[in-house]
Amino acid sequence: MQDNGSTLPRRQLGRYLMDWRTRAGLSQVRAAELLQMGSSSLQRLERGLNGRVKIRDVEAACELYGVPEKLTEAFCGLAQQANVKSWWHEFGDLIPADFDVYMGLEAAAQTFTSYHVELVPGILQTPDYTRVLVRADHPDESDADHERRVRMRQHRQLIITRRRQPTSVDLVLHETVLHRVIGDGKVMAGQLRHLADMSTRENISVRVLPFRAGLPGGAASGQFVILGFGQEQQRGPVEPPVVYIENLAGSLYLEKPDNVRRYHEAHKMFLDAALDDVASRTVLRQVAKGFLP
Repeated sequence: MQDNGSTLPRRQLGRYLMDWRTRAGLSQVRAAELLQMGSSSLQRLERGLNGRVKIRDVEAACELYGVPEKLTEAFCGLAQQANVKSWWHEFGDLIPADFDVYMGLEAAAQTFTSYHVELVPGILQTPDYTRVLVRADHPDESDADHERRVRMRQHRQLIITRRRQPTSVDLVLHETVLHRVIGDGKVMAGQLRHLADMSTRENISVRVLPFRAGLPGGAASGQFVILGFGQEQQRGPVEPPVVYIENLAGSLYLEKPDNVRRYHEAHKMFLDAALDDVASRTVLRQVAKGFLP
């Protein structure tokens, strides 16, 4: 019987289990022996190829690899959600709210294609910009916790600045984002200059969708991210691309080819209506100057 469930939770689970096995210093063959399962079975689990994941297998692997209890709970939650069609990660459900599934996906992505209408995406935020948002989102936390969150977000940016195979970024930013004041003028000026500077990298494109462009395509669209995981020669995608949409209630992950195609088409409409890279950099620097005395 064909499995119509989402492969995303299984793939993420496999990725994390393989990482923890490696940390434990175990080969796949040795780990399979200790878990009393076939090596091919463990390989399928780590590659996210199992139609159904047995919770007891996940628990046994976590115990063997020394995975902390909180993470074990999260991994078991991934296993339990492996058969839904469009995966909705509701904060506080089977998976703990502080377990960031998206960060794991983003770290594995080779392409980051997105449209943002509210805020600058995390992988292009300056520390000062992030700090303002973190303090607003987590008012009851200590300054030390705030700084930890800022460092985590900065660490995420390594995927686009590393020398070897940096993630490609294709960002369309609505002009609204340039004028929405986060913090003060100094913070905004620094953030917009950072965007302009980063867009000079070969792997990063930042295009501004101006107010005068109206509503491309005639349909409203909130912000979204499409994560791609690369291609193997003659074999197609390494993993299916994923559309990520977040709101206050949780995160929606879309994998169906038709859904992914629609978001790629929407992104192309925004690109066609946006300023080119050079003009976008000019606007970013001009607006940045306007925030300074």
